[in-house]
Amino acid sequence: MVATGASMTAAEALTQPPETLQAARRPEKDLLVASKAFTVERRAQSWWVTLSSLAIMLGLVLAAVLAPWWPVRLALALANGLVIVRVFCLFHDFQHGAILRNSKLAQGIYWLFGTSILVPPSVWRETHNYHHAHTAKIVGSHIGSYPVVTTAMWGQMTGAQKTLYKLARHPLNMILAVLTVFSIGMCLRPFFRAPGKHWGGLVSFLLVYGTGAALTATGRFDWFLFGWLVPMWLAAMAGAYLFYAQHNFPEAHIASRQDWTFSGAATDSSSYMEMGPLMRWFTANIGFHHVHHLNAAIPFYRLPEAMAAIPELAHPGKTSLQPKDIAACFKLKLWDPDANHMVGYPS
Repeated sequence: MVATGASMTAAEALTQPPETLQAARRPEKDLLVASKAFTVERRAQSWWVTLSSLAIMLGLVLAAVLAPWWPVRLALALANGLVIVRVFCLFHDFQHGAILRNSKLAQGIYWLFGTSILVPPSVWRETHNYHHAHTAKIVGSHIGSYPVVTTAMWGQMTGAQKTLYKLARHPLNMILAVLTVFSIGMCLRPFFRAPGKHWGGLVSFLLVYGTGAALTATGRFDWFLFGWLVPMWLAAMAGAYLFYAQHNFPEAHIASRQDWTFSGAATDSSSYMEMGPLMRWFTANIGFHHVHHLNAAIPFYRLPEAMAAIPELAHPGKTSLQPKDIAACFKLKLWDPDANHMVGYPS
């Protein structure tokens, strides 16, 4: 039994209004201890989801390359883009140590996968671990995430700074994510900043675009187009938006360094994205993002279980992939500490 107070059970707490749970929230240490029970992975299940998902992805690559009609090839490539999102989420879980912990074989498999999609593991670990330690802070949360400033900070920024901020948070940055976020942000920039540490960024960039150039030179650009570029473009675009909406949604709360807490960044500043069973499969439950931020060592297939059992996770801020919710998230640009919510740019 998990209780928020003296006698409230988990099942009872799931029916309580958010105000009641807020008042009864346990200390952060106790909440983290409660989440630890769900970090136990099922090794066979972790291997099954890894190998089966990779087999589907590689099968779709082969089918898209060899299919005779371009509409079929395009459909297969787009389907593969969604499967790449799933495998990326598994890669993300592995990097957190949530699945296949200490497996050298899994490390090799996911290194090859990350390198093939412009996500060098060394860069991902550095930026993403920082993101988990600093998300939803007014200052410092931009590394590994989208920048956020307050309305007061916005008023003090120069025109050039405002332009760069707008570009970083613009939907076009997500549409072009395979170039802006991945090719430049995940590969080239880290390599030039620290070549000895992030040599994998250059390897990934040269491997992907060198292969594309070689196929083009031999008259097989269509293989690169349908086998990598189309699916990766969709996967990068979807991944960039998912990452945005997980921390830029109407109920998100941004805190000062003095008021920031790790558990608060999970429960109050990370969204629960409502999806149907198919999209939950494609995204490997990444929509349960508030649970993931509470404890990143919970395997993706145990996130729903943890949410159901821990009362403090029962009433998260929600969003979805419906157009109205996507539009609502894109309207959020600045944090207004007086209004205690995110707002748009000043008119």
